[in-house]
Amino acid sequence: MIAAIDIGGTKIAGGLVDADGTLHHRVERPTRRQAAGAGEVFATVAEVVADLAADPRWTRVERVGVGSAGPVDIGKGTVSPVNIAAWRDFPLVAEVRALPQVAGAPVALGGDAVAMTAAEHWRGAARGFANALCLVVSTGVGAGLVLDGRVYAGPTGNAGHLGHITVDLDGEPCPCGSRGCLERMASGTAIAGWAVAQGWRPPADGATAAAVADSARAGDAVALAAFDRAARALAAGIAATATLVELDVAVLGGGVLRAGELLLEPLRRHLRSYATLPFTRHLAVRAAELGTDAGLIGAAALALH
Repeated sequence: MIAAIDIGGTKIAGGLVDADGTLHHRVERPTRRQAAGAGEVFATVAEVVADLAADPRWTRVERVGVGSAGPVDIGKGTVSPVNIAAWRDFPLVAEVRALPQVAGAPVALGGDAVAMTAAEHWRGAARGFANALCLVVSTGVGAGLVLDGRVYAGPTGNAGHLGHITVDLDGEPCPCGSRGCLERMASGTAIAGWAVAQGWRPPADGATAAAVADSARAGDAVALAAFDRAARALAAGIAATATLVELDVAVLGGGVLRAGELLLEPLRRHLRSYATLPFTRHLAVRAAELGTDAGLIGAAALALH
């Protein structure tokens, strides 16, 4: 068994995953984002581990895998999640290893998008492909790479961070410090924001990508254009990556993918305009298969492989 931990700005989940990638047990607690200090946030991680350790199968746990919102630094074992302000260069690996239930067992760390990539390559839509790009399209855009059959995380664990490549040279400034980033055009936040700026009227419960998708299904021209714009930006980023490293498949997951073909159909169409070189034309586009379990299965994959 591998103990897996998935850390995000909204929730911290834990699970027990076997060597075949099957998730046998799952627990979850809300992230204390408003906590006064780093220790209070980590207390939730400790509670999740304690919950897992209460399961009889914990005695079979030999290692721990952690996927975290980033940036991460796998060399140092630290994390600085944008959406967890209390953690800056937080020594997450050392703190997890010091928990009494873990007792010094090996702990592997990866970014959440890299964990999703490992999961989809091991058990999901990228299985069987030697070269893959896996994207998480949600409030941001994260991604990870599989090259020559192995997850490639890079020296710090942030390789393949597609959300922060420039796809619009004259685009909006990005909080990362650059401008025209893919995330500023294709994330759920960007889809809703652009639609509002173009005159779309959100429902009473707020402007979200899901609400834009509802309007698009009803034929709203602005909502349809918002998804087309996001799909075009994603296609440009995916094609650029395929040209650079030669890919077989692009797998897309995350909350925005609940829109289904509203995003995937224009993405495939635009990809034909950008992926034009012979060694990129075969690139397949697939929806992720593992859903909310991907973070835990991926964290286990990082620990195991």
